[in-house]
Amino acid sequence: MTNSVIEHMSDHSLAGKVALITGGASGIGRATALLFAREGASIVIADLNSQAGQAVAEEIAHQGGQAIFERADVTKTADCERVVQRTVLEFGGIHVLFNNAGIIRRASVLELTEEDWDRVMAVNVKSIFLLSRLVIPIMAKAGGGSVINMSSGWGLVGGPRAAAYCAAKGAVVLLTKAMAVDHGPQNIRVNCICPGDTDTGMLRNEAQQLGEPEDRFLAESARRPLGRVGRPDEIAQAALYLASDASSFVTGTALVVDGGGLAGSPS
Repeated sequence: MTNSVIEHMSDHSLAGKVALITGGASGIGRATALLFAREGASIVIADLNSQAGQAVAEEIAHQGGQAIFERADVTKTADCERVVQRTVLEFGGIHVLFNNAGIIRRASVLELTEEDWDRVMAVNVKSIFLLSRLVIPIMAKAGGGSVINMSSGWGLVGGPRAAAYCAAKGAVVLLTKAMAVDHGPQNIRVNCICPGDTDTGMLRNEAQQLGEPEDRFLAESARRPLGRVGRPDEIAQAALYLASDASSFVTGTALVVDGGGLAGSPS
């Protein structure tokens, strides 16, 4: 085996890196925490679900990795400060920030309450601002890092009865690009992922919000060229690419991972 092949195979390694993952207790966040840990990263999971979050940390430890859980509402400055402080205390720095926490409310602007609008914007957008302004100086001092923000296919195109969610995820795309411009000189790459429908608890909760049978809702969600919804581990692989040296010249990008959904649905 040639040295070039060996080097290529190691591009996705996160050995020696520390990754902070919000919304890491379930779904895409959980899958990413497990994958990053297998690739050698020390993991900090921030989530409101203490039982599930602690379970992920214990699963990583059982597999020989390093992980801690910190309960946090990432829309609150004090909680974000506590998570970042503990991460640095435990592991000495932060190399990867995955702003993954998110919620959806399926409603038009006529159906939304002001409280729901504010909560969707706070969880999906404000949390990125709060954590990034704390973490970026740490990354800059260490010589660089990778910030990954969670957007959506609906951050690039509109969708029905999802006004606040589309607004928030569209904001994430342009916030990502602005951050990439600002912090590229510090060797900090900032990208976002735009998944299509992925088989998570949040997707199934959408069916409940819309009052639709879950099986019918999932069947409709699968109407895309690959003929199925995504798996959390598939989105986690995209996050690994953006976190690792494999994407060393990639910043300001909205990476679509949606089974061809934005390319067009099958006839």
